[in-house]
Amino acid sequence: MDNTRIITYLKDGVLADALYEDSRLAELTLLPVGKASILGNIYTGKVKNIVKNIQAAFVEIENGVICYLPLEDVRRPVYTGPKKQERLAEGDELLVQVSREAVKTKAPSVTTNISLTGKYLVLTTGNRVIGYSSKLKADEKTRLKKLLEGWELLPVGLIVRTNAGQAEPQELKKEYDRLCRKYRFLVEQAVHRTVYSCVMRSRPAYLTSILGSRSESLKEILTDDAGLYEQIREFLEEEMPEDMEKLRLYKDRMLPLKALYRLEKGLEDALSAKVWLKSGAYLVIEPTEALTVIDVNTGKCIKGKDKQETIRKINQEAAKEIAGQLRLRNLSGIILVDFVDMEKREEQHALLLKMRDFLKRDPQKAAAVDMTELGLMELTRRKQKKTLLEQAKECGI
Repeated sequence: MDNTRIITYLKDGVLADALYEDSRLAELTLLPVGKASILGNIYTGKVKNIVKNIQAAFVEIENGVICYLPLEDVRRPVYTGPKKQERLAEGDELLVQVSREAVKTKAPSVTTNISLTGKYLVLTTGNRVIGYSSKLKADEKTRLKKLLEGWELLPVGLIVRTNAGQAEPQELKKEYDRLCRKYRFLVEQAVHRTVYSCVMRSRPAYLTSILGSRSESLKEILTDDAGLYEQIREFLEEEMPEDMEKLRLYKDRMLPLKALYRLEKGLEDALSAKVWLKSGAYLVIEPTEALTVIDVNTGKCIKGKDKQETIRKINQEAAKEIAGQLRLRNLSGIILVDFVDMEKREEQHALLLKMRDFLKRDPQKAAAVDMTELGLMELTRRKQKKTLLEQAKECGI
């Protein structure tokens, strides 16, 4: 699969970060210029109160900015102020990282499990085990386990990312050493900072998305802005030097980059409730406050004498498109899908397995849970940042 990531100004004050997979828009993020996201930022926060019946604490990270901290996430916290008792208590000052932006009426979430992300590895402070991406091949995982056994590791956790499967040993070690230096600097700085300080800001979102790209399939990184080009070039030089040759400054003023990739039309389609399928069937996607509901309709798809076979094909086509739309629109939380009615329980189960296969391609954690008694498919997808619709509203689109 050939992937191209383009980073361009959609209009004044709005930056677009788009990933095209085999010429099809797969991911799109809209970023309001001058309004940085707090996602991934690391703060010295202060525990305002602990609510035991919901097993959560509320931590203030800036003046008036209160965040939700699940108590189950409090593992090996780094305290930055005086500590009188072992357990987390009101008034404690500690390092926290924003793990989820404010979504609708919900406050941002934070964790004490600090994560420092590289191209190949993620260093974690709370969960001190070595985990491996499920997308790594068996032989890659075996080779990487053997390699890491020979390293002298800090008492921290590691997540070995999919990109590590293709990396040279010296590249992995170089990144690990860099993440360790970053971690030591972070802890040293934190104890000398006052409460409500931002100790480390996350990278701009478009650089984070470049870092998270599958290296072997990323063919090109394109931008038509000289300033953005320099920022990306410096970032690649520092953190992904092997991908420098993929960066290109697009210079054709007669045909802007956003027009070449029909970005505005792609955004319009991604914000539409109705999604047409090649067969003539269509989806209706309706986000609500509590969950997202997706309805599959036969529409113009009336061909074929075998009704059940036609329904099977429509539902399979719809399942594949739904998996793609969740990723493109960044829909998360609970998703219920009403497929075209299937007569047999075995057909429902086969469709559930197909959906699980399609969701494996999503970089975010997503799952097809089960079919309800009413024949609805239950999906979940990890919440981390705002939906595309919320981003568009924030950007005045």
